[in-house]
Amino acid sequence: MITVTDLGLRFSDKKLFEEVNMKFTNDNCYGVIGANGAGKSTFLKILSGEISPTSGDVSIPSNKRMAVLKQNHYDYEDQLVIDTVIMGHKRLFEIMQEKDAIYSKADFSDADGIKAAELEGEFAELDGWEAEPEAATLLEGLGIPDQLHHQKMSELTGGEHVKVLLAQALFGKPDVLLLDEPTNGLDVHSIAWLEEFLINFENTVIVVSHDRHFLNKVCTHMVDVDFGKIRLFVGNYDFWLESSQLASRLQSNQNAKKEEKIKELEAFIARFSANASKSKQATSRKKMLDKITLDDIQPSSRRYPFVGFQPEREIGNDLLRLENVSKSIDGKQVLGNITFTLSREDKVAFTSLSDVALTTLFKIIMGEMEPDTGTVQWGVTTSRSYLPKDTSDEFENNSQTILDWLRQYASKEENDNTFLRSFLGRMLFSGEDVLKEVSVLSGGEKVRCMLSKMMLSKANVLVMDDPTNHLDLESIQSLNNGMIEFKGSVLFSSHDREFIQTVANRIIEITPNGVVDRAETTYEDFLNNKTAQDQIKALYEKA
Repeated sequence: MITVTDLGLRFSDKKLFEEVNMKFTNDNCYGVIGANGAGKSTFLKILSGEISPTSGDVSIPSNKRMAVLKQNHYDYEDQLVIDTVIMGHKRLFEIMQEKDAIYSKADFSDADGIKAAELEGEFAELDGWEAEPEAATLLEGLGIPDQLHHQKMSELTGGEHVKVLLAQALFGKPDVLLLDEPTNGLDVHSIAWLEEFLINFENTVIVVSHDRHFLNKVCTHMVDVDFGKIRLFVGNYDFWLESSQLASRLQSNQNAKKEEKIKELEAFIARFSANASKSKQATSRKKMLDKITLDDIQPSSRRYPFVGFQPEREIGNDLLRLENVSKSIDGKQVLGNITFTLSREDKVAFTSLSDVALTTLFKIIMGEMEPDTGTVQWGVTTSRSYLPKDTSDEFENNSQTILDWLRQYASKEENDNTFLRSFLGRMLFSGEDVLKEVSVLSGGEKVRCMLSKMMLSKANVLVMDDPTNHLDLESIQSLNNGMIEFKGSVLFSSHDREFIQTVANRIIEITPNGVVDRAETTYEDFLNNKTAQDQIKALYEKA
């Protein structure tokens, strides 16, 4: 469907990638992965024609239609929601407008009749009569209720804008679908709906995402943008990750015979094939995995930061108690009657349909915001370290270097250049990087700095508001492992389903009218618990 030939891109004297050759075919979903700044989104822009490559070309048959997820959420403010979705099929929407203009003419002529008949024929060929029902189905699947379909886009919230533009990209069964971070801003139910949609989508999908659960669920191939090269691998994200690690081990084991290495590869593939779900994507992957040879898997040159938290002291019996905490912002109740008690072994994922509610809760817990009513009481043996969603207070207008910024959080024993440089090196700030001013850091670099600060704090309670935001997959994986191994307590929110599933042993849903609290349960169990989901629905309906 799409053929990439000898593709290369340079910015000034910087080579982003070169000699890229690959084909993207129907009935496959390709996940584009790579470190921050590697060129993932840029690669998608080249495929869509938004950016021209320095060398090589991208070809797509002229009779095939490409749809791209738009990133400007405010391009359609004067349009109706339903029309915005249908605009995803440009030619179909043009025909609808032309038809309406002709039929509304007061002096309807024979020539108008002929033109209208031609348009009606093309309209039918493009399944135009199904346009509104299809658009409505997409919107409802993504959580946009029927009563909003004929309102203007300007009347929607930011999160609703995101969903409408996603529906626009999916509309009309495009031959090629390009999605850059499609799960951003989606709730878990909308993500689950999107996963099923893409699993059953019969054309070509190319997607950039940092959501590992999503990549594992929908992808048949991974496209790895890594150190100037773009390579194509069969399988989902977990298969790519483990196969690259296997390749590194096999490569370093010089004494092993090729037959032994092949046996290890075959056992690895068999395990992945056996554990695959029964989805269409998994079946497709299994067929391709069976054809892999030893030469097909290659070690990755990825670098992973080290994230490890060591509490200085254990927590006593009491961790945290909130009683009847309520908070309104700009006259709207964000939190109401929030009551729960946490114990020393809890690793709690806080979830909500409202990111504002979660951020407000964390600020109240950490003493950065006062509740309107209620109390917050920490156990006397707790020491807390906090990663806020908005880190601007730490870094904005701050001329300190990374080295000097971190120095203020180090103990006397740690406060020397050798230790701090080594510590920052493990967080991928090497050489002269440590002399960069913190005010100019990227979002991912700022989060890695904050994680460094938290590690030095030796706190026994970590409070993290969406810590995976801005991080690349390698940093997310390292943080995930560090949180699993941490011996203290964790209170966190995240949009990363895999992160919640593997870290949390307790889920608390925050609503404007109380909480739904499920201790000693996994995230998957929580989502599949009908009683809990009915309780959540009832609390939101009271809002």
